[in-house]
Amino acid sequence: MTHPKVLMLDEPTAGVSPIVMNELFDRIIEIARLDVAILMVEQNAKQPLEIADKGYVLVQGQNRFADTGNSLLANPDVRRAFLGG
Repeated sequence: MTHPKVLMLDEPTAGVSPIVMNELFDRIIEIARLDVAILMVEQNAKQPLEIADKGYVLVQGQNRFADTGNSLLANPDVRRAFLGG
């Protein structure tokens, strides 16, 4: 595909070092700037939420929280349950 409209990523940071993870997110941001929508499923939620326009937090397959990435990061319930405080 020469001009994709959507990039779907399933746990792209699984098993990678922190240095590689930061580089990976730099590339994801570059792709997003090309007007490519990105759908990412990720267990390590902090960094994806920092760059997300919209985020969803699933609990046992059910959508528990939905908001902007920054709002989810600031939500005390999300922080306590999923982000370590």
